[in-house]
Amino acid sequence: MSSAAVSTRIYPAGMLYTLSRQEVERLQDVSRGDLAELVRRCSLAVLNSGNESDDAEALLEQYRDFEIDVEQVNRGLRLELSNAPGSAFVDGRIIEGIREQLSSVIRDLVYFDSEIKNDPNHVLDNGTGITGAVFEVLRNAGVLIPEVDPDLVVCWGGHSIARNEYEYTKLCGYEMGLRHLNIITGCGPGAMKGPMKGATIAHSKQRKKNGRYIGISEPGIIAAESPNPIVNDLVILPDIEKRLEAFVRLGHGIVVFAGGAGTAEEILYLLGILLNPANDGIPFPVVLTGPKEAASYFEQIDQFIRLTLGEKACERYRIIIDNPEKVAKYMSRGVKHVRQYRVETNDAFYFNWLLDIDESFQIPFDPTHENMRALQLSRDLPLYELACNLRKLFSGIVAGNVKPEGVKAIRERGPFEISGDAELMASLDDLLGAFVRDHRMKLPSGTAYEPCYRLVR
Repeated sequence: MSSAAVSTRIYPAGMLYTLSRQEVERLQDVSRGDLAELVRRCSLAVLNSGNESDDAEALLEQYRDFEIDVEQVNRGLRLELSNAPGSAFVDGRIIEGIREQLSSVIRDLVYFDSEIKNDPNHVLDNGTGITGAVFEVLRNAGVLIPEVDPDLVVCWGGHSIARNEYEYTKLCGYEMGLRHLNIITGCGPGAMKGPMKGATIAHSKQRKKNGRYIGISEPGIIAAESPNPIVNDLVILPDIEKRLEAFVRLGHGIVVFAGGAGTAEEILYLLGILLNPANDGIPFPVVLTGPKEAASYFEQIDQFIRLTLGEKACERYRIIIDNPEKVAKYMSRGVKHVRQYRVETNDAFYFNWLLDIDESFQIPFDPTHENMRALQLSRDLPLYELACNLRKLFSGIVAGNVKPEGVKAIRERGPFEISGDAELMASLDDLLGAFVRDHRMKLPSGTAYEPCYRLVR
């Protein structure tokens, strides 16, 4: 593979067959909206697969001359690439997996823009409409497969993890793969790649064909967490809230590995939903796990959850340290319980319709300085509301760390100011301090981490 920029033309993969003339025109005209720029940025991230830097701004600057044009030709569609990362090509030909992921980017972004966002029949300011939109994006991407027993395990965790933690995620993926479970992750490196890599070996040993390695991302994060090459079904949701909902609607259980602010956001999102009394009887196996070296990480997370959300929240997950086989067995049993429940309630195997998600977890949160400062962080709040606000807090920190718009806002206006109850803020300070100390905020680059937040007590 070469690192030199490449200009060439390619034909999209089978998941992208045709676009209307109006859709192609929108992709070609940046003056008519942000679709063309979204496609350019997400396409660049896919073409940059394998580069483990999480500096999205640096990537956009390095390839500021990159362009992608979608053209209609007599055989369908053709993509014109200019100044694309050379690592996406071998002997002048694009790597097939990258061609597929590139096609998925265009498919999902165009579909949401033309069929949902700009369709007056779709309402995106209430929970029912948002869930419907998530369903339609997943269905259009071909990942909702009927007549298949539940077998999808979501794996969350950091993109910036130590080597021993990465190897542990592979072992867990391997044990789950031996039990014929398939994997969903956020599609990037680290804990998002390891479980898929382990599962591919196990699936091969079990002669399991058509193993599913689903990657779910969104435009704001994909450049910082470019899809790993194992992903064979890439889906791009329009924002972080719909991405998170896609995980819990599509998956049948969740394994959480060590991570940083993004992983904390995911945990709090999930617990906030599971704490809803309407979801009390719905089985949803959740495991927090890592090697023995990561035990302190999970102790800190557990302590923070007990302080903020109470013992009831802790009952919704199990911590398993340094035992991949135990993790896989627990998840396998849990998925069987999910199947039985779906049979009894006549809910779909492929989409968790019965899970009740409050609108506060679905409406997109814009992490501006004003919105971050206004977050209420008090233990006197209802549990679901506190969980929601804590999720937004960590979402803002992720934005300030790696998302281009967030990084720019921090550079121009300084760190976000965060305030709340004294005891809660002290626990938050300890947790974030541990993330920084253990290099869980960004990939180690030889430079000290500059916090994008300031706790005001």
